[in-house]
Amino acid sequence: MKALTRPKSLTEIVAQTLRDWVISGDMDLGSHLSEARIAEDLQVSRTPVREAINRLEMEGLLTVEAQRGTFVFSLEPAELAKLCDARLCLESGALTFALQTGADRLAKRLADCVAQMTLAREADDVPRYLKLDSEFHEIIVDCSDNRFMKDAYQTIAQKMAALRNRLGRHPDHMAKSYREHQEICSAVAAEDEPLAQSILRAHIGRKEGSYWNLATEG
Repeated sequence: MKALTRPKSLTEIVAQTLRDWVISGDMDLGSHLSEARIAEDLQVSRTPVREAINRLEMEGLLTVEAQRGTFVFSLEPAELAKLCDARLCLESGALTFALQTGADRLAKRLADCVAQMTLAREADDVPRYLKLDSEFHEIIVDCSDNRFMKDAYQTIAQKMAALRNRLGRHPDHMAKSYREHQEICSAVAAEDEPLAQSILRAHIGRKEGSYWNLATEG
């Protein structure tokens, strides 16, 4: 028997809309949000807006300050540096586990993602490419088959996606990103973990020439 699909609640719809706005870059980091304005724009009451804001605060995408209001998250350079370091630890660990538990599966999923990246590049579809960039790294973590690592990664994945959409649009950065995704994919296909780890470190490490190092300088 096919399970029934539960329709999304109004709160879920509002939360996803706000999440998309934050991650896509439609809202500036640190910008102030008005519950009344959001409710008016989405033509809903303030209750689902308030509940959605509470969800996004738990996800770390919004910050609620007493007497001041609700703001899109923002990070000082030192905080961003620590976030990048945490990301590197999680992804490099996940890559090791993913290669051990199913290198062929990992290689196929990464190759499929890179193929979609190629199409996005050819179409000059920057938002699509950046979304696939996020998916590429989520595949590595997903293939680790470690639910605790997946849970830990989800605490930073959406922030990284939001930052990527703001920092990664320069043509030179995108060309470098695309090339390194291809190289990681090839190293994984060859089951060459040292090479894959080296490229990954150069790709996402804030001290290895990635564009993240410009944003993490104090």
